[in-house]
Amino acid sequence: MHPIVRLVLQRVGLGLVLLLAVSVLIFLGTEALPGDVAQAILGQSATPESLANLREQLGLNVPATTRYFNWLWGILHGDLGTSLTNGSDIAADIGKRLGNTLFLAFWAAIIAVPLAITLGLVAVRYRNRWPDRLISGVTLATISLPEFVVGYILMYLLTVKVQLFSPIATISDSMGLGEKLYTIALPVMVLVLVVLAHMMRMTRAAILNVMQSAYIETAELKGLRPFKIISRHAFPNAIAPVVNVVMLNLAYLVVGVVVVEVVFVYPGMGQYLVDHVSKRDVPVVQACGLIFAAVYIGLNILADVISILANPRLRHPK
Repeated sequence: MHPIVRLVLQRVGLGLVLLLAVSVLIFLGTEALPGDVAQAILGQSATPESLANLREQLGLNVPATTRYFNWLWGILHGDLGTSLTNGSDIAADIGKRLGNTLFLAFWAAIIAVPLAITLGLVAVRYRNRWPDRLISGVTLATISLPEFVVGYILMYLLTVKVQLFSPIATISDSMGLGEKLYTIALPVMVLVLVVLAHMMRMTRAAILNVMQSAYIETAELKGLRPFKIISRHAFPNAIAPVVNVVMLNLAYLVVGVVVVEVVFVYPGMGQYLVDHVSKRDVPVVQACGLIFAAVYIGLNILADVISILANPRLRHPK
């Protein structure tokens, strides 16, 4: 078997095992939540008989191990269960919300990834000079602030002072693409500022590490322009760590948008999760947690696969 195929299969297998372990942790975590689901649904005035009937109807009187394997079996067949609070199909609800979250993450990534790589290249080109210090200082400031702080600052400046955007980023299917982009402008800005710093700094560090190589000195002795050396010779050989950090931040754009969605009342997965955590809707919390974990693990596996394919020693083994 080719080394690349073997490594890819190992990464995929490890990812599936990790996802199974995460499903166990999610189930145990929801089981450990305080309170009673039946009591939360029926209220404090519910009689013991009605509580017992509802627990039996919801399957809460079945042992936890049996409930876990029933839940896992349903997931393998595409059944995420039914919401305890409104009886709706969780898969259908999540399908709409996940689409909105991916839409938000996509446009943030379209802006953040090229901008971060470009700023990283510029910082290397002018390292230890004022452009490098300016870029590093600004990005360090943005990475030090929590998302909700950045969100409220932008909301104050661009909705209260300038009145350029709306503070509520609620989109619907009836909107056109332009209207949707205008509506999500503020949360996209927040996400870009949050992930830009990490990607830029890692890009800069990876390229600077490669710049110490002998072939870079050879290119410099040939009289090539500094930016051409960085972009044509150093950056392609630093692609593996750059891809890893890009994928890590793309995973964050999908998994870590909970705070941003709540701040801007955006109808995505994060808002959906928070709404049902407050209602102690355990099946929804479990489904959302597992989907977030699957996206995070999947993008990290993809980063590993790209790094493997980018390694010439693995592509052309002796």
